[in-house]
Amino acid sequence: MIYTKLTKKAMVLAFEKHKNQLDKSNIPYMYHIFNVAKDMDDEVTTCVALLHDIIEDTDITLNDLSNLGFYEEIIEAIKCMSHPSHLSEEEYLNYIKEIKDNKIARKVKLADLKHNSLLSRFDTITDKDIDRYNKYQKAIAILEGK
Repeated sequence: MIYTKLTKKAMVLAFEKHKNQLDKSNIPYMYHIFNVAKDMDDEVTTCVALLHDIIEDTDITLNDLSNLGFYEEIIEAIKCMSHPSHLSEEEYLNYIKEIKDNKIARKVKLADLKHNSLLSRFDTITDKDIDRYNKYQKAIAILEGK
């Protein structure tokens, strides 16, 4: 992960907004955020990784990010990655196809999907977890062009 003034701002914002949230395996959500960000190698993708779920899961808006000084390419990638909850699998895969066209969003989403696909995070694996894993594998294949 890259540490710059802007990535530190993204890190603090992500922590402030996600600090009381848990992921699907009941682990503090920030561990997921940091796992996605750790593999990024520039300021822009690191900021997007740190903020990739902030629009969906908090009260922060794209306009707020702009007012905080985040670059337009960061905001555009986050916008591209943000989607309504409860999409059908077909709608979700169409959303993934749209992400493929934004190289920043694609890179971050691949890291996001790979971390979310780690079934070892769960104490007990349910059929719902297997279904989500399979959906994520299809999404990874799309983003990798397979």
